[in-house]
Amino acid sequence: MSRGSDMNAGNEIKIVPYAATLKQAILDLSLRAWQPVFQEMKPQVLPFVYDAFYPDGWQARQVADIGEFLDREGERTWVARHSDKVLGFVGLRLHPEDKMGEVYVLAVDPDHQRQGVGATLMAFAEQQIRKAGMDIVMVETGGDPGHQPARAAYESAGYERWPVARYFKKISS
Repeated sequence: MSRGSDMNAGNEIKIVPYAATLKQAILDLSLRAWQPVFQEMKPQVLPFVYDAFYPDGWQARQVADIGEFLDREGERTWVARHSDKVLGFVGLRLHPEDKMGEVYVLAVDPDHQRQGVGATLMAFAEQQIRKAGMDIVMVETGGDPGHQPARAAYESAGYERWPVARYFKKISS
């Protein structure tokens, strides 16, 4: 399906629990979804910081991080599908000590962005967090230009920004 299809209403999107058989599709989707984000983010980050976080490139880190999350916490991951196509996914973490649920990871295939998939996944995540007895939902994203669409989506869904500053200093040569 291409952008502008009748999927906007979300009535064709099915949310299913993550299964290990979907791992590769999710890893591939995450690389496609975050490619433009990292492309815009890299010039905004100090080179020594970027290189420390992504010594083998962002793709290797992305696959390792998402793969580890799915292996360890896949029971809190759900997948948006249409027919046999994986459209996106959301992974949650619960923090009972704060009565808070966290949308730890969310991605939508670039071919299906701005069609209601992300909003459907966010609404589903909120339901799951509410069912778990949490009172607050938190989602974190970057402040750089590459993450601007994510910030806009969260703000349009009623999320309020908590101002956070993260500083880095190189201490070795």
